[in-house]
Amino acid sequence: MKPAAIEAFFATLQAANPHPVTELEYTSVFELLTAVLLSAQATDVGVNKATRKLFPVASTPQKILALGQEGLESYIKTIGLFRSKAKHLMETCRILVERHGGEVPRTREALEALPGVGRKTANVVLNVAFGQPTMAVDTHIFRVSNRTGLAPGKTPLAVEQQLMKRVPPAYAVDSHHWLILLGRYVCMARKPLCHRCAVSAYCDFKPKTLG
Repeated sequence: MKPAAIEAFFATLQAANPHPVTELEYTSVFELLTAVLLSAQATDVGVNKATRKLFPVASTPQKILALGQEGLESYIKTIGLFRSKAKHLMETCRILVERHGGEVPRTREALEALPGVGRKTANVVLNVAFGQPTMAVDTHIFRVSNRTGLAPGKTPLAVEQQLMKRVPPAYAVDSHHWLILLGRYVCMARKPLCHRCAVSAYCDFKPKTLG
């Protein structure tokens, strides 16, 4: 995709959705971190169903620790890999309390040092909570970036690096939301809905699906 097309691609997405937000539900930075940690290999809908019960009871690292691992598991057992996620979240809460005063750190290094928090999770927190122009490459963004020609790459890190170079600065903070939503609802894996896509004119994918 050429620079002029990239500019038009993001301008169109911005016009359609000027203020995109994550579909995970949260009311604090810690709740966001928790939701993203729980969302690995799970749907946002499934995570939200669990956290709607968990967060009214335990919305801070201290309250999660007070639940204990079995107590935490009882709230998130509907989420895939819930036992390992509960263990990671408990360990993360312990570190937040012991090393960070119960607050979520604002640096990539400190975030990635938390159990269960990898580069993608750190990128989401840095972007959504702290407004940094990071790119959390999930399966949707990986697919859209390669299929459209926006930022081809063989690995999520390669795609992330390409996107950081190719996305115009004016769109950098919101771009990962637009790409996730595009991949989730329009540019789907098995059959992209090209006939319903607002940015199909700028996309390199051939042949376009007609319905």
